[in-house]
Amino acid sequence: MVTSAADPGAPSSDPVGPSLEGDVQHSGAREGAATEGAATGTGSEAAGRAEKTRDPFFDNAKYIAIVLVVAGHAMEALRDVPAGRALYLFLYMFHMPVFIIVSGYFSRRFPFSRNKARKLITQLLAPYVLFQIVYMLLGKFVGGHDVNPTLLDPYFLVWFLLALFAWRLSTPVWLRIRRPLAVAVLISLAAGLQELPGVLETGRILSLLPFFVLGMMLKPEHFAYLRRRWVRILAVPVLAAGLVVAYWAQTRMSVEWVFWRRSNDYLGVDNLTGTAMRTGMLVCATILSAAFLALVPSRKTWFTGLGAITLYVYLLHGVPVKVADYLGWYDHPALHTTLGVLAAAVGGIVLAGLLSTPPVRAATRWAVEPRLAWAFRPRPRKLT
Repeated sequence: MVTSAADPGAPSSDPVGPSLEGDVQHSGAREGAATEGAATGTGSEAAGRAEKTRDPFFDNAKYIAIVLVVAGHAMEALRDVPAGRALYLFLYMFHMPVFIIVSGYFSRRFPFSRNKARKLITQLLAPYVLFQIVYMLLGKFVGGHDVNPTLLDPYFLVWFLLALFAWRLSTPVWLRIRRPLAVAVLISLAAGLQELPGVLETGRILSLLPFFVLGMMLKPEHFAYLRRRWVRILAVPVLAAGLVVAYWAQTRMSVEWVFWRRSNDYLGVDNLTGTAMRTGMLVCATILSAAFLALVPSRKTWFTGLGAITLYVYLLHGVPVKVADYLGWYDHPALHTTLGVLAAAVGGIVLAGLLSTPPVRAATRWAVEPRLAWAFRPRPRKLT
């Protein structure tokens, strides 16, 4: 989310709003790395500065990835269909790793940014609390579930905000230690050796940590390498092979594997097998993420601007998806077919587009970009 110098807790002055990876201003794979904050100002002046700074590649990647997230959730209730289960496994192998890698990339300068505490609270913690309550209320009063009224157990999709909060707090550590990626991988593998508390999604935060650290280690030239012609051509069969493997694996592996939150024992394997499985998944998810990013357009497209508002789509799309599930709309036999799965996926794509529209953003800005200037003290003046 964007804040102004005069009002650090105010909503973004950027006309497009916040993105899921934190919406820091970026030059991406062009000269230099991300810079913290977005353009301030209004109208064409602000839009002009933002356009000069943002790399369309990353906004394109974020929007396409969030569309895949919504499509995945839209067909989650149809996993009894082989095609639906295979497509679900395929998407879940890389769509969140992509977001986490990009989040890590734009968090490299977070320790050196201004107003770190304000950004963590206004961009992550406040929306987390609000939407945790929203989804708990939906589960209790619409779904009829026995919901534990707590903020310590993330409900549905809000876990990512909590995870990003924890990962960003840890950025100074990864910038200082030797072999940070190796350490993060060891932590991820160790997380599967025993069942970790579900409180604060500890297991998932530790298991997915390597993708965040990988993003922090990447440089603009790495993303430029993915844009080479031969890499882009190779990415097509790589993704196609991933889909084929997912179809083969859909009857042979638990979907719980791609949620990255359970121990080897819970998943029914010994620690040696589980560690090998996790290692393979880390490698496969990284390869599929690279293949996905290689195919992302680097030029400005009609949806480039929507890549800056992915947080709206992410936080809001779960409401209609959950309501449809709670009310039994997915029980119709026509949906539990291959065509039904495809229809649900297309519906998810349409939903992502609708949630990106200005009226939706205007109506929900209070929740996604809450005004919290009242909660912070004025910045102290420098001592002379």
